[in-house]
Amino acid sequence: MKLRIAIAADHGGFDLKQELVRRLADAVDFLDLGADSYDSSDDYPDFAIAAARAVSSGDVQRTVVICGSGVGASIACNKVPGVRAGLCHDTYSAHQGVEHDDMNALCMGARVIGIELATEIVAAFLMARFSGEERHLRRIDKIMAIEQGWATKEENEEEPADIDDNAD
Repeated sequence: MKLRIAIAADHGGFDLKQELVRRLADAVDFLDLGADSYDSSDDYPDFAIAAARAVSSGDVQRTVVICGSGVGASIACNKVPGVRAGLCHDTYSAHQGVEHDDMNALCMGARVIGIELATEIVAAFLMARFSGEERHLRRIDKIMAIEQGWATKEENEEEPADIDDNAD
């Protein structure tokens, strides 16, 4: 059974996305969340959020999001709870991001890397597995606490508080 992942790109990443899908179609079942055609006026947050929501909802385990630099896609993906997106332009970061940080969204910049390297990066990302080591789990728990609106005691002299509890 093929791994099912989401993939999305704006106009800046459109051509790279199309080529990645073509090259990896035999190994991966892609949930293609657009863009479906080149449109120079489209906006990366629309595609990044769709891909991040696919991961957050459990429709897919991982996603690949491509824009011009990868930066905007990474910022947008990381706004969705449960999504841990990393901007990777090398294979080491792509596999270590999964192994140590349980990264589930890979962001890349089509104006930064070419198809050969992008293919290797996606393969490294998809083949990597989270280590589950205690120190990595502890760090993921801290990230999840941030998502839930809690501050760590080291950053705040008061007891950690839920943001909702502070609402007027």
